[in-house]
Amino acid sequence: MARSRSGVRRVGATIGDVASQAGVSLSTVSRVMNGSKTVDAALAERVREAAASLGYTASPLARSLVLGTTQTIAVVVPDLGNPTFQGALRGLSDGASEQGYHVLVADSHEQADEERVLALDARRRCDGIVLCAPRMPEEELAALLPLLAPAVVINRIPEPPAVGDGQEASSVPSVVADYEAGLTGLLQHLYSLGHRKMLYLAGSSQASSNQSRLAAIREFQASNPDAAIATSPCGVGFEDGHGSAQVVVDSGATAVLAFNDLVAMGLLSALGERGIRVPQDVSVTGFDDIPFARYTTPPLTTATIPVEQLGQQAWHRLSALLNGETPERDLSFGPQVVPRGSTGPAPER
Repeated sequence: MARSRSGVRRVGATIGDVASQAGVSLSTVSRVMNGSKTVDAALAERVREAAASLGYTASPLARSLVLGTTQTIAVVVPDLGNPTFQGALRGLSDGASEQGYHVLVADSHEQADEERVLALDARRRCDGIVLCAPRMPEEELAALLPLLAPAVVINRIPEPPAVGDGQEASSVPSVVADYEAGLTGLLQHLYSLGHRKMLYLAGSSQASSNQSRLAAIREFQASNPDAAIATSPCGVGFEDGHGSAQVVVDSGATAVLAFNDLVAMGLLSALGERGIRVPQDVSVTGFDDIPFARYTTPPLTTATIPVEQLGQQAWHRLSALLNGETPERDLSFGPQVVPRGSTGPAPER
């Protein structure tokens, strides 16, 4: 209950109660309670004190109407079932909630042609967007980003707009993992163990992160001509890795680099079913270091990415854009190799 200046107690403080106690207009109370910076600091403090003494809080809907915002951001991911994206979303959501924002999540279910539609639909419902669209063609991404602004991109660096296309040449902020450096580290780890015949189980041919991995393989082979690294189409899920066991056996490779941990875990399961020992017969590496990787049999050698930090840094940049500030520079995380029991010395053949 609230007590007005006349001494009459009311159930539930209203904006009128606050205006009366502070001696200001209703519009002034509305501007102060909804975060407007146009009110004199001393006057604003008086309003906040009155609101606190009466137990009054502004409704989120009223705040949105006054400020012209939804206090919501959107995140588009290719697969929410992947623990990597769950970790990034957790980091982003924690940062957003601290500033009073809600997070709307859209999952494209690995359907690249759905990413553009999902992103546009989500952006209409929120104030800004974080986009993780690894398979979207560069030209389509370049055309889409101006329609999504303010936006931040995760795990790929958008190409700057072409000169003369009517857009600014500056790129949209991005936060990425350096997949090329990560796979190079895994290749060096296997090479140091004596492996010279390796197999890479590739992800989607459209994915920018897969292209980065392939670039790492080409550069590594150029520097180490005695290493033979074959590539086989695979996928991004547990079942894809499980289904690749025969390809691995037929390749004669002594070490396999899976596109990610889920693929590697599926492969470990299938190899175990066939009586193929890891790492005595063949070594296996993953990528991402999801929470389950250390609990496989044997524990999975992988490259770790600080996914929660990736999400946090994406939020910092989007928050800056939402507040009319200049975001921090683009950030690239260098994955670190985590050797575990799934890799060992190359067997003698």
